[in-house]
Formats: sequence, C-alpha cells, structure tokens
Amino acid sequence: MNSKVIKNNFNVAVALYRPEIPANTGNIGRLCVGLNIELHIVSKPSFIISSKEVRRAGLDYWEHLVLIKHENENTFLEYCNNNGRRIIPITKFGKNRYDEFNYSNNDILLFGRESTGLRESLWENDLENSVYVPMSDNIRSINLSNTAAIVAYEAYRHICLS
Repeated sequence: MNSKVIKNNFNVAVALYRPEIPANTGNIGRLCVGLNIELHIVSKPSFIISSKEVRRAGLDYWEHLVLIKHENENTFLEYCNNNGRRIIPITKFGKNRYDEFNYSNNDILLFGRESTGLRESLWENDLENSVYVPMSDNIRSINLSNTAAIVAYEAYRHICLS
C-alpha cells in the first residue's frame, strides 16, 4: 500500500460549527484538500468565507476544496440523516479518546466554535460517539485547526492504514 497518496475510499468529512477565526478555517480547508475530504460549515461563520484571511491560510488550494454550507444545525442534521452520515462530536467533554475510537467511512467530525466549543444540543444525544483529545489542565483547549488535523489523520489511519 502506498501511504503517500490518500486513498479514494476515505470518505470522512470535517464540519465546523459557526467558526470564528478565518485562519483556522483556512488551515482546516487546506487539511481537507490534503485528505481529499469535504469541509462542512454549519450555520453562519463570524466572517466572510471568501475573505482574504481564509484564502491566505488555505493558500492556493482553496479552489480544490469541496465546501458544503448548511444554513443551520437542523439542515446539517437533516443532511446527515439523508446521506447516512454519522456525526462524531469532537469536544473536551467527549467520552472516547480520539485514538481509541472506532471511526468508519461516512463519519463527519464535528468541531465547535473556537471560543465556546459545541453547543450541547449538537451532541448531547450522541455522547457515545463523542471524541476528545487529551491535554493538560494548563490550557482551556488545543487550537481548532491542530485538533482537526490530529483527529482527521487518526480517522484516516484507522480506516485506511489498519
């Protein structure tokens, strides 16, 4: 198996709930292009998606991004239900450590806002599938784009390299 090229059978996606920092969204967009996966934006972000800051972080890869925008959390949940997508909430209050979780194709890794995380209504009914990345008590959270990279590549390793 050539582990230098992303396999076409990797069908996990990343979703951001109302992102606030353009550079994080741009970096995550670049991550999604690198993994050849979709980026979903749930509800309105705190900035204009086409802004210079987002494009700067995504560099010249932004045109290759498969970006799907959802008007609100209900349309996102409906999309997931209609397309057989399992939502994996990523939160510091998650039940499963990111490297011990059983990822599968069609999962959508759902990340919350940089300042407040995920609203409980987005994940409280699916706590069994929630994931966390361990960290010390010295920080409130790990940077969103770093966390997305950690979890997305673990899902890739789990699905495609195991």
